[in-house]
Amino acid sequence: MIFREVSHSRTADAVIGQIEGLILDGVLRAGDRLPAERELAKSLDVSRPILRDALADLEARGLLVTRHGGGTFVADVTGEVFREPIVGLVRDHPKAAADFLEYRREIDAVAAGLAAERATTADKALLTRIMAALEAAHREQDFRLEAELDVEFHMAVSESAHNTILLHTLRACYRLLADGVFYNRGLLYTHADSRDLLFAQHRAIFDAVMAGDAEAARAAAAAHMTFVAVAVRERESAGLRESIAEMRLELASARLDGRNRRSRRGSEIAVAQPPSPAPEDNR
Repeated sequence: MIFREVSHSRTADAVIGQIEGLILDGVLRAGDRLPAERELAKSLDVSRPILRDALADLEARGLLVTRHGGGTFVADVTGEVFREPIVGLVRDHPKAAADFLEYRREIDAVAAGLAAERATTADKALLTRIMAALEAAHREQDFRLEAELDVEFHMAVSESAHNTILLHTLRACYRLLADGVFYNRGLLYTHADSRDLLFAQHRAIFDAVMAGDAEAARAAAAAHMTFVAVAVRERESAGLRESIAEMRLELASARLDGRNRRSRRGSEIAVAQPPSPAPEDNR
């Protein structure tokens, strides 16, 4: 149970403080639904009027959102780090993808190092579950699931760092990554060599965090993102080469077809003309 009884003053401020803490610490994620009012009031050991006042305050400040007939949910607060105008610029400028991967290489290394130093027993249990699921998806060649678990794995590592600013910054990054804003992760997982290397890299990060080896964790995370940056660049270059080759093929085929049609028309005209009469003998 993540909601605990308010042990001192049973006021709306005390309830607000507890829910704010759960959001700030990343326990509650965007889209998570709060328990029904009766159940939540009982868990917090406060009256329902006090709970309503607290929820109204949190909703007014954009931390919660109520859907008519659907309940109360944690608002999309992490998305505010990258607002739509910036996301639009990112989509329109490919250089941003390279900048993103460079940023990820540094910040993921920091997160992995802190995770190795600070991961709790519960953190390690979650990482172990995700790693087992990632291994199963890799073994079964479930490319889509493996790509999804890739994001979950990095999210769990960032959570294990226990730094709230780092957590929310990386959550915003991973949200854009999951939405395919920077690059298509699926392209990396459709190549067997890339899939094997990515899995081995995730395993190296996992092993270092589990062993509490901060230096190894930082190195493994940095090496992983360096590989991703190179692989993305190569895939994009290959895609560009393929696109250019396809356009050349299309135009060349049109030219060849045109020549063949002209050649056939010339042959048909030659066959259709009657033979020239023999010259008369004027003798």
